[in-house]
Amino acid sequence: MPSIQFLGAAGEVTGSCHLLRAAGKKILLDCGMIQGGREEDARNREHFPFDPADLDAVILSHAHIDHCGRLPLLVKRGFAGRIHTQTATADLVRVMLEDAARLAEQDVEHANRLRDRRGLKHLEPLYGLADVQAAIGRLQAHEYDSRFELFPGVHLRLLDAGHILGAAIVEVWVDEGAGERKLVFSGDIGPDGTPIMRDATPVHEADLVLMESTYGDRLHRPRPQTIVEIGEVLEAARSSGGNVIIPAFAVGRTQELLYWFRKYYDEWQVKRWRIYLDSPMASKVVDVYRRHTHLFDREGKAQWSNGDDPFTLPGLRFVDSVEESRELNKHPRGCIFIAGSGMCNGGRIRHHLKHNLWRPGAHVMIVGYQAQNTLGRQLVDGHSSVRIFHETIRVNAHIHTVGGLSAHADQQGLLAWYGHFDQRPPAYLVHGEDSAREALARELRARYGCEATLARPGMERAI
Repeated sequence: MPSIQFLGAAGEVTGSCHLLRAAGKKILLDCGMIQGGREEDARNREHFPFDPADLDAVILSHAHIDHCGRLPLLVKRGFAGRIHTQTATADLVRVMLEDAARLAEQDVEHANRLRDRRGLKHLEPLYGLADVQAAIGRLQAHEYDSRFELFPGVHLRLLDAGHILGAAIVEVWVDEGAGERKLVFSGDIGPDGTPIMRDATPVHEADLVLMESTYGDRLHRPRPQTIVEIGEVLEAARSSGGNVIIPAFAVGRTQELLYWFRKYYDEWQVKRWRIYLDSPMASKVVDVYRRHTHLFDREGKAQWSNGDDPFTLPGLRFVDSVEESRELNKHPRGCIFIAGSGMCNGGRIRHHLKHNLWRPGAHVMIVGYQAQNTLGRQLVDGHSSVRIFHETIRVNAHIHTVGGLSAHADQQGLLAWYGHFDQRPPAYLVHGEDSAREALARELRARYGCEATLARPGMERAI
């Protein structure tokens, strides 16, 4: 009988990884990076709870690093099969993994300089660019809505999840001779009405649903209110004479921010600001979006066909070189810095925070989920000081959590997506902290009378 085993993101949001055993094959769903602090970094280096060489295939839901970030390590440790994913995701994964490898090498280089002074053994990066290229060489791209045979007795289809460009809901049909069984893996479900993105595809049939629950315990602020809030933050920052620092995921959140800055350019008086997209990776991602405009929603396609690029606006400057990025730290006011990483646990955003958090006039706009033990989570939780590059920085800046820009559906959105299923199949909740999963499980049971279970690491369930 086919089964699914939960190996990652089972009680936390990052590190998505699940093992499907079907028709004599071992198929991995996602192989994501575990994000957070030092403890999470160390967990990424541990042995996989399976032999990578024994895997027959990987199915990748989308290109966020918490879903794809350990693919190069998987290949480095022996995986030799194909990595199946959506066409836009295949393009985005290259950008994401190359950036992850470069950041890892830079971080290790910096750490080793400190270790030299203490006489400690050098560290090695989790993987390098050669490992990334090996993983990219194993990608096999598929369009949405096309069912195909993965192996004899195993069929696969990818549906639009509405989360980021190329994000997929995964449908897997398995027939081992005793009748067909169907697993649906939600991946990450996006909220309805996200600019440019199509809404998540409803699914009607399943024998088992593997479902994300990131915001299973809360409702997002409506987008119209969020638009007002962003305008208020910009006005407050202009009045206080500081910069606005926005940690943003390079895929999805950055593109949406550019869209809103363009749409409300006059209303928000954006011309008063110098806007810097300080992320070479985000710039490359914008190029990928431009190559896949056929995946935009109706309004986005119409805008693009009219020659209106949603990712350009007056005064926007794309920052590429490290030297140019460092020069930005000389500007104490009048700038909007958009940079990664989205959880502030790496990348150029940490430099901008180091140079601005202590300034009373500065404003930090948190626009995405912040995992436990990340720098971003510390800011959201109201820490009075934080450690950045081995230095204690006083938090005098104003911290704003803007929840209405999330790329994840809230509780109502998740319930509505599940509500399309006929026969109310059992749901196993992953990709969420326990408080979120428990709240969503209660609502699923109350509203639909379904079996809703919190997946735990190592737990296995027959399909």
